[in-house]
Amino acid sequence: MRFTTIFFDLDDTLYPSNSGLWEAIKERMNDYMREKLNIPAEQVSALREKYYKEFGTTTRGLQEYHELDTQDFLAYVHDIPLKDYLTPNPALRSIIASLPTRKLIFTNADIHHAERVLAALELRDLFSNIVDVNAIAPYCKPMPNAFRIAMELAGEKDPRSCVMIDDLPRTTRAAKEFGMFSLLMGGVLKNDDANAHLTNWAQLHDILENQ
Repeated sequence: MRFTTIFFDLDDTLYPSNSGLWEAIKERMNDYMREKLNIPAEQVSALREKYYKEFGTTTRGLQEYHELDTQDFLAYVHDIPLKDYLTPNPALRSIIASLPTRKLIFTNADIHHAERVLAALELRDLFSNIVDVNAIAPYCKPMPNAFRIAMELAGEKDPRSCVMIDDLPRTTRAAKEFGMFSLLMGGVLKNDDANAHLTNWAQLHDILENQ
C-alpha cells in the first residue's frame, strides 16, 4: 500500500447514516438557535442549512453572524445519549485495525463529541489522533486550509500519501482537489466527487491496495 495516513470522518461515516444520530443533533441545533440565540422559529431550519452550505458548518455561520458561545453550543448539541443510536461493529474494528497506516479522525465536530462517539463504537484505541473543528479553526472541511492543518498534525508533507474517507461529496471532492486519494462512503458517486466509492467497509483493503 502506497498510503501512509488515512483520515476518517466521524459522523455518518464510522456508523450508518440511518442511525438517527445526526437528525437528533440537528434538532438540538434548532433548539439552541431558537431558545438561546432568540432566532425566530420559522427561520431556524433555513438559517442552519444556509450556514452549513456557506461556511462548511452551522457553527461557523453562527460565529460569523451571532454572538455565539461556541463551546456552550457544541456541548449542548452533542448532549445526546449515544448508546441509543450507536452499536459497535466488530467487523469494522477488525478492518481498521488491520490497516498498515497511521489512522486519524478528521471531523468538523469537536473533540469531546468525537471521543464519546469513538468510545460508544469501541474504536478509540485504533486512532492516533483526532483532528477536530477546534484544531483547524478558523477553517473546517471542505476548506483547503483544513486539509493542510490536518496533514501538519499528522506529520505528512505529501497529500498523495494520504486518504480521506468521508460521507459528504463536497468533502471528498475537496480532498481530491487538494491531492489526497478520496473515498466517498455511501451515497451516490457523481462526476469527480471522489477517486473511489465505498459502499461496504469490506471493500476498503482492495481499493487501497490497487492504487
